[in-house]
Amino acid sequence: MSETPVRILIVDDHMIVRQGLKLIFETEPSVEVVGEAGNGLIGVEQARELAPDIILMDLQMPEMDGLTAVRAILSENPGQKIIILTTFNEDELMYQCLQLGAKGFLLKDTGREALMNTIHAAVRGETLLSPEVMQKLLNYASQPAAKGGGSLLSEREIEVIRAAAEGGTNQQIALQLGISERTVRAHLTNIYNKLGVSSRGAAIAAAAQQGLL
Repeated sequence: MSETPVRILIVDDHMIVRQGLKLIFETEPSVEVVGEAGNGLIGVEQARELAPDIILMDLQMPEMDGLTAVRAILSENPGQKIIILTTFNEDELMYQCLQLGAKGFLLKDTGREALMNTIHAAVRGETLLSPEVMQKLLNYASQPAAKGGGSLLSEREIEVIRAAAEGGTNQQIALQLGISERTVRAHLTNIYNKLGVSSRGAAIAAAAQQGLL
């Protein structure tokens, strides 16, 4: 018996981007496009009506931009998994979306494999950041205006959040650090509590802001 496909909503004001993604997904039995929207306002409505597993969200759109749409969607449904579609000049918006709890970022010239890996990581509740995106976020977070205060995290917690920022699953982090998955989960819970966040993405953003990554 095959698994239920991941239900995807595409929100992007460029029809060619939506059509390109749909063409890719048509060849992937593990995913299904259940809706599309040309701006953030319609995207919020579609998210509410369709309850997709994953939303692919552009940032620069008419009527309502992606950041506002992400904030609106997560205020109604904090568990909604959102992946941001981004370009090379949207560092600040990317950073704010990560703080809100975005599950990943895809540069619009990304390949099929990275696209599918990011989607399936988000389904598992993980935040997957490509090296290119991670570097952009770190560069932005290193600016003086984005810096925060001193770290409240222990040395081991810093190791855990760094491994998470590199895209490691709980199992991979456990193997890398020589600890159990249960201990990894406990460390992540402590990290969330100390940083005042509720998601892995937001914790990565806060750690980057403190210069820990």
